[in-house]
Amino acid sequence: MSALDLNQIILIVLVVAAALAFDFINGFHDAANSIATVVSTRVLTPFRAVLWAAFFNFIAFALFKHQVASTIGKGIIDPGVVDVAVIIGALGGAIAWNLLTWWWGLPSSSSHALVGGLIGAGVSKAGLGILGWQKIGSTAAFIFLSPIIGYFASYLLTVTSSWLFRKATPGRVDRWFRHLQLLSAAAFSLNHGGNDAQKTMGIIAVLLYSQGLLGEEFHTAGHIPVWIVVACYLAMGLGTMAGGWRIVKTMGMRLTKLRPFGGFCAETGGSLAIFIATSLGIPVSTTHTITGAILGVGSVSNPGRVRWGVATRILWAWIFTIPASATIAAVTYFAARALGVSR
Repeated sequence: MSALDLNQIILIVLVVAAALAFDFINGFHDAANSIATVVSTRVLTPFRAVLWAAFFNFIAFALFKHQVASTIGKGIIDPGVVDVAVIIGALGGAIAWNLLTWWWGLPSSSSHALVGGLIGAGVSKAGLGILGWQKIGSTAAFIFLSPIIGYFASYLLTVTSSWLFRKATPGRVDRWFRHLQLLSAAAFSLNHGGNDAQKTMGIIAVLLYSQGLLGEEFHTAGHIPVWIVVACYLAMGLGTMAGGWRIVKTMGMRLTKLRPFGGFCAETGGSLAIFIATSLGIPVSTTHTITGAILGVGSVSNPGRVRWGVATRILWAWIFTIPASATIAAVTYFAARALGVSR
């Protein structure tokens, strides 16, 4: 094996490690999505909540197909233009934006940060012609559709459940929904893992394809090596265990006040929206979805209790995510090329 071959292998290993680091950061950045409501309602302590969420994040690998991985791997940009520098740029943009918004306490989208990173790095290399407009369009549409679906699903669940349990005492309803919220938190974490971990799977798969390690034709469904699948789900689960307490505070305590009844409706409505997106192969934002679901619950009892100022601040983070991560990715791509990364 030549020195160049060895250097290339080392570089690929480092980039795969960076992709798994993104998955880990995704886990702790988006941990709030899985546990904010169950912590704020005091059904579980923060420590038990992250263990609960991490477990269901991980076991999602056994339940979901790889449609989202396929979208990330070959739907956003043409896989034929992907090289190590493009992947470094995409990951650089996504990781930098995730860390910035985590530090600011804003629940931005890891999914859209990665999509923006791919767009920024891909266009920097080969221009606008390599973009997969259909998948980008559906992904962009779900920036708005996922919180809307989450909002109305949780709203309807809240109204329906309020009517069904109208004769029960508040104490009894609270006790029932403390148990039910364990199931809804598990369902949300399962869907979170099923959608988000696949994004890193797609990145690693297209990287290995670009280096001739996954055959001559890029495809993902059913052809991603098991070690990639397990590694991505494990990285996300470990990241969730690391927690994201800054964003937990914003999501679970500052948007509106929730009780177990409301927490159950928010998580169930959010789970439904994410499941729909995953089935369609769309890399949806779990952050956007649960935010919409929480707002839906808060709007039922009294819209005035929802802190719309906080919601507006979150909305601006959503709007800026793709262009901001794309810009950082472009800079990172050119820096990688300047350092001699060209394959």
